[in-house]
Amino acid sequence: MALLDLTKLTTDLSSTWAGYLRDWDRTLRAGNYPETTRYNYLLAAAQLARYLAEHSPDPDAVDAAKDPTEVTRGHAEAFQAWMIETRSPSTALNKHKGLQQFFKWLLAEEDIDRSPMDRVRQPKTPQKLIPIIQTRTRRSSSTPARARPSRSCATRRSFACTTTRERGCRRSATCCSTMWT
Repeated sequence: MALLDLTKLTTDLSSTWAGYLRDWDRTLRAGNYPETTRYNYLLAAAQLARYLAEHSPDPDAVDAAKDPTEVTRGHAEAFQAWMIETRSPSTALNKHKGLQQFFKWLLAEEDIDRSPMDRVRQPKTPQKLIPIIQTRTRRSSSTPARARPSRSCATRRSFACTTTRERGCRRSATCCSTMWT
């Protein structure tokens, strides 16, 4: 089943927006863009059009909701702020990049003189820290203590011996030479 259904994507958009998105999709297909990329780009533009029609506090957004060549920097920034508030900064960044491509295409088509995304900064996405789970290794009663490597030896092996597995660690033959046999 295809991911991209352009008819469904352009439902409730003005005929002008829908026409531009159909033309842009044709250009993206001709450029051999993957379907997922095309979908993300087209979705960003369609969501901007819907935002301008339904949620924008700007009274001038009525024209932009009907025609993408009427979109201003203020419209793009308001949409981006709304995306951060209602979705997430990373989703807003994804939409930002898609809209950059859309307005870049409109520039190439000479339908606009300047992209409204020119001076719109990318939203900052907070860096998420991934917690590291601390686990204690159990000592197996079936393996004698002298046959098990020490914890520090195991740590060294995991970082130092990853490229020389068949020969063991070059630094300490007694440390890692038996690990890979």
